[in-house]
Amino acid sequence: MASLPKYSDPRVLVGIETSDDAGVYLLRDDVALVQTVDFFSPLTDDAYMFGQIAAANSLSDIYAMGAKPLTALNVVCHAPCLPLSVMAEVLRGGADKAAEAGVVILGGHTVENADVKYGLSVTGIVDPKKIVKNSGAQVGDSIILTKPIGTGIIATAYKAELADAAHLQAALNSMAELNKTAADVLSAYRIHGGTDITGFGLLGHAAEVARASQVELVLSASAVPLHAGTLQYASMGLIPAGAYRNADYFRESLSIHSAVPEALVDCLYDPQTSGGLFFTLPPSQAEQALLDLTQAGVQAAIIGRCEAGMPGRVRVEL
Repeated sequence: MASLPKYSDPRVLVGIETSDDAGVYLLRDDVALVQTVDFFSPLTDDAYMFGQIAAANSLSDIYAMGAKPLTALNVVCHAPCLPLSVMAEVLRGGADKAAEAGVVILGGHTVENADVKYGLSVTGIVDPKKIVKNSGAQVGDSIILTKPIGTGIIATAYKAELADAAHLQAALNSMAELNKTAADVLSAYRIHGGTDITGFGLLGHAAEVARASQVELVLSASAVPLHAGTLQYASMGLIPAGAYRNADYFRESLSIHSAVPEALVDCLYDPQTSGGLFFTLPPSQAEQALLDLTQAGVQAAIIGRCEAGMPGRVRVEL
């Protein structure tokens, strides 16, 4: 497999080494630049909702680094077979979500493509002493997740015309929800490590944190919040292809107890779009952080802990 070129610059505080959520570049002693980009194909026929979800997803990487997003550029693939009014609704959704985040969209770039795709390239800032990295988790930490999982499974059920309308709408609303509130609440705590849960699913991103931090993560499968309908659809075999790819890629980094039902394991591998934040912090702060998140309207849960155990691995208990 070809490897990415490596760059050596002391101003690069976070690069590609640990597959973190964004790159961080030191501007001066008290300010660093944070940059990320993400875009994807629609997962709903509602163009405006798709724009909101894509923008929230792109902004999430900035929040996951403990940073503040400032500006963004649209990244657009327009399908010529569709009227421009459809793309206008996508861009309106993205602009409204960016405005909600206090982010200014400065422009962007559009190309013609057989399929519609949309997202943002986002720039933010962070105090270099307060960067949240996926390599920062410490032995003894508690783990907090700030959104339920299951969006990939529910989207698959929707494509098969088997999803309950209420289940679908709840998942769409969750995907369109910014991680700003959760990040703001958690900024008051001593966050050691973190990431956000997207395409690699809960287990895949947990494995990245375990590897980068060289700790063992222990997750309680029964404590992980699921979107309504997720386990039902998983039991019906409505599993996205990405979940199987995640299982193939990360299986060797995982130890899953036999008591965890197969359908629940499938949920834990489920690729998410605009999922929640996954943060580790001292156990003495976890309960109060959870209370503050809940009071702020964030559907969060304590889902596990960090141990010395087998560094770089994830152990899943029931």
